[in-house]
Amino acid sequence: MAREKIKLAVLFADVSDSTRMYEALGDTKAFGNVREVIALLTGVTGAFNGRVVKRIGDGLMCAFPDADGAASAAGEMQRQITQLPPLAGGKKVAIRVGFHYGPVIQDGEEVFGDGVTMAGRMAGVALSGQAVTDSDTVAALSAPLRETMRRLDALAVKGEAQGVEVHELMWLEGSDRTVIPDRPAASRVSRVGAPTMKLTHRGRVLVVKGTVHLGRDESNTVCIADSMASRRHARIELRAGKFVLVDQSSNGTFVTIGNSPEVRLKREEAILHGTGVITFGHGAAEAGAELVSFDCGVN
Repeated sequence: MAREKIKLAVLFADVSDSTRMYEALGDTKAFGNVREVIALLTGVTGAFNGRVVKRIGDGLMCAFPDADGAASAAGEMQRQITQLPPLAGGKKVAIRVGFHYGPVIQDGEEVFGDGVTMAGRMAGVALSGQAVTDSDTVAALSAPLRETMRRLDALAVKGEAQGVEVHELMWLEGSDRTVIPDRPAASRVSRVGAPTMKLTHRGRVLVVKGTVHLGRDESNTVCIADSMASRRHARIELRAGKFVLVDQSSNGTFVTIGNSPEVRLKREEAILHGTGVITFGHGAAEAGAELVSFDCGVN
């Protein structure tokens, strides 16, 4: 087949923190787990009319004829990965996914060009458990799937002189948006008896049972006035029965849990437990830091 320039959706998916997994489990067991993940990702790719272009390290590069196929596959990949049993020591396997729809050059089975480069850059900014894309790809999605996307701040992306507007696919069940249209209601996770957390900010108390967003933009669940905070600074989501704090900011999110030392998250996440304090862009001890306290022991 001669080289031809066409439009495809390119998706990269890889195992998060695989180096640590190999160190913890040893080469043989870790490779077995990675092989299981690769088989799962390959099956999902085919189910959404995609194909695996090649395996790269502990992940895959896949191609889909349209943006909808890539977005739907990305969400299903994340959902199926969460259903895998924990590894030795209780740690769960997680993946990160980035995808982009646009012009690429196809040469036989190979795909390359700017579209591939952008998909790789999206995978590079995705956190563990995330699936992200850019605004051009969101514009190419069907209306129902566009409703599953949430805009993050413009992020610094390697190789791009300007910040890239990044959007996250809200694939998680129980999020404040429907994840995949027409998903059978019986398959949704029941919210009855779900964990509850209390957030306190400037005297306002908020009881949390799902996803909340924190940042300077007034559309956030908790609006932060601190000038060091990003417009979409962080979110807290309920994942597998635990509240997870996810940083999406430029300056980082600082969290203190109980009597433990303060930790800075930079495009990272942390499981919240007990009580503690979250600040935005600088530590709690610094002048002007705006505090949000949390209590995960609320019934």
